[in-house]
Amino acid sequence: MTGPAARPTPPADTPSADTPSTETPSAGSPATDTPSTETPSAGSPATESPATETPSAGSPSASPPAAGPSAWRRMRMWGAAHAVDDLYQGLVPACVPYFVLDRGYSYVAASGLTLAAALGSSVPQPFIGLAVDRYRLPRLAPAGLAVAGIGLGLSGLVQPYAAVWLLILLSGLGVAMFHPAAGKAAREAAGDSASAMSVFAAGGSVGFFLAPVLATPALVAMGVGATALFIPPAVLMAFVLLRHRPAAGHTRKAARAGRDRWRPFLFLTGIEVVRSVAFFGAITFIELFWIRHLHSGRGIAGVALACFLVGGVAGTLLGGRIADRVGMVRTVQLGGLAAVPALIALRLTPGTLLPLLFAVLAGLALNIPFAVLVKLGQDYLPGRPGTAAGVTLGLAVSIGGLIAPALGAAAEAYGPQGVFTILCAVPVLALVLGLFLTEPEPSPGG
Repeated sequence: MTGPAARPTPPADTPSADTPSTETPSAGSPATDTPSTETPSAGSPATESPATETPSAGSPSASPPAAGPSAWRRMRMWGAAHAVDDLYQGLVPACVPYFVLDRGYSYVAASGLTLAAALGSSVPQPFIGLAVDRYRLPRLAPAGLAVAGIGLGLSGLVQPYAAVWLLILLSGLGVAMFHPAAGKAAREAAGDSASAMSVFAAGGSVGFFLAPVLATPALVAMGVGATALFIPPAVLMAFVLLRHRPAAGHTRKAARAGRDRWRPFLFLTGIEVVRSVAFFGAITFIELFWIRHLHSGRGIAGVALACFLVGGVAGTLLGGRIADRVGMVRTVQLGGLAAVPALIALRLTPGTLLPLLFAVLAGLALNIPFAVLVKLGQDYLPGRPGTAAGVTLGLAVSIGGLIAPALGAAAEAYGPQGVFTILCAVPVLALVLGLFLTEPEPSPGG
């Protein structure tokens, strides 16, 4: 041991200085010989002592606690960023009916726009996640936000279908750039709290909800060219993230000790894919279901989509609360169990107003597992949080959009009601896959 404690013991006639407790004496105060002085003062050379496990607030080695108001402030920022990012994913299905009605696109062509967004956001995500885990890339999230907004915003201003398709593909690529980096940073802020992580996940649901709420009046008044109005939010939020991103040396590493468990992660990915198919199928065709099958006006159809997405926001937040109490695996299984009767009721209930209740319940049930799947995936792959976020927030979610053309073909043959008949059976597969999940291994040290 180095420092003052290594000096020879003074003569016996100086009793006030002969005890080991004088390792960190206070200037001019000979009475600092109690064991409570383990934490050295700022000027003491004994700063390498093992007793400095709890440094003082002014010590350079002190780090802010993971929990508390500062962590929640960071979660709110990332939740807001997630809302803006997923606004552009939500704008695609919100705009699809207007491309059908204003430009005469067929169901298959309209579903192709959803496919473009899904391709752009799904295929690159695992590779972007790997890059984030290796290089961190703190500017990737704000850059992705800007690309997502600009691509979607310009899509309504061009006429050729191919140009529209490519711009929506570019917007999807921006979403792919955002999710792995943002998911990893959000997990660092959330720690082990599923409720805190649900704030970030619910941000995405809020974005999906705001898309039809904000877009429908603009699209009705201005046509699909109104997409240009949605470029500024992405640019502004990207600027906020650039200004407030944590320094690389100040941010805690997201990777935890423990082994990566790929088998349960693959089952979890399958559940997220199933949930995504049901979710994207519903938001793509729910307005057309109200207009063509329930014979409502466009206004009520927009309300139906909003009700479904409001339920999604509530379900995401509720899922985090439930998971902190009963466990993450049980919460995922509960969501699959509740989704089946909710979708059946939505499909079979007559009228235009009463089915709105079941639209809320269906959105709630489908989103109960959402935040839990994101956190659980990172717990299964503790050494690869960016990769896990890229899959659970990106690839698996976007695959739901890849199925949209098949659902579009079903709508061509059987109408939008045929799509919802298919969706009633989809969550059953999630129930089966949920039986193979296990609770994550506890991190060392609690």
